[in-house]
Amino acid sequence: MHEFRFEPVELPPAAQELRRQVRALIAEEVARGAFNPSQHTWSSFDADFSRKCGERGFIGMIWPKKYGGHERTALERYVVTEEMLAGGAPVGGHWVADRQSGHQILRNGSERAKSEILPKIAAGTCFFAIGMSEPDSGSDLAAVRTRASKAEGGWKISGTKVWTSSAHRAHYLIALVRTAPKEEDRHAGLTQFIVDLSRPGVTVRPIYNLYGGHDFNEVVFDDYFVPDDMVMGGVGKGWQMVTGELAFERSGPDRFLSTFQLFLESIRQVGPAPDDRAANDIGRFIAHVATLRRMSTSVAGMLQRGAQPNVEAALVKDMGTAFEREIPEVFRHLIPTEPALGPGASYPELLGMTMLQAPGFTIRGGTREILRGIIARGLGLR
Repeated sequence: MHEFRFEPVELPPAAQELRRQVRALIAEEVARGAFNPSQHTWSSFDADFSRKCGERGFIGMIWPKKYGGHERTALERYVVTEEMLAGGAPVGGHWVADRQSGHQILRNGSERAKSEILPKIAAGTCFFAIGMSEPDSGSDLAAVRTRASKAEGGWKISGTKVWTSSAHRAHYLIALVRTAPKEEDRHAGLTQFIVDLSRPGVTVRPIYNLYGGHDFNEVVFDDYFVPDDMVMGGVGKGWQMVTGELAFERSGPDRFLSTFQLFLESIRQVGPAPDDRAANDIGRFIAHVATLRRMSTSVAGMLQRGAQPNVEAALVKDMGTAFEREIPEVFRHLIPTEPALGPGASYPELLGMTMLQAPGFTIRGGTREILRGIIARGLGLR
């Protein structure tokens, strides 16, 4: 039976200087009108800002210098991440590559993949997407039907991925593909491949959401060729790769700070003299943020030690995204305003866009049902 332990961690001495540097960059960019900090930060794309983050050493922070990294600690990276999110910075371009894809390549990629791709990610000029979900599969990743067959010097992939965020802007994606027929062990026979989206045999088609935004995509493979040195971690090792990757995806501050800008603006809207109901809700939310941050930094400490805190990460994600969804629901009743569509420059627009995006918070990165299944197994309940 798994025992939950979220031990406190002490941030490194360099944390305060890193905070100052990140805040200075954000203030510079806001002052020149480069972005609106009230928008949704890690889904906001700005290639120029990503390049500047690379120049300042804010991407690939824990990677070896030989691959363009900076050999900082996971906790130092955590400080930069939470400052970017709290400051509303448009980090969506490099987010997936820095958060998980680069780590996967560093741990499990070939030397060619490391030397060719990681320096470009660290420079803020190379973006990644995640090729996991498929039509009719929901959150059951083991049900993937996209297949790869062996070819001379590599593999040929055919099939479809769906809900692939930012694939239309990405240079690469890491695709989970079936390389052997299904066995009694559903998790066997799966492999991850690094896919260069500029090569022939792959088509990216837009999926427009309710308000006309283009974040999601359908990605179709038609005998797409991947060389052998773009296999991740070995043939048939895909499930181990995915579960390790999801610990990075599920435990970070992005899983409870997606609606932080709305939270701050709502507090300003309520004003310095909240009534009892508003004061109670604001205080409760602040307590939740503090608790989730403690849990999330603890997981960052585990990752820094080389552990695989999959169960703890699932718990952070489940609690964090529930918290994110609650914020717009509570404040739309507390503050008399009519939600509106728009870039988020005004409070009605920020509220309206958050309300539209909030249903997806508990789906992306694993649905609540999947997460709670992982937690239950960890507790020995199933």
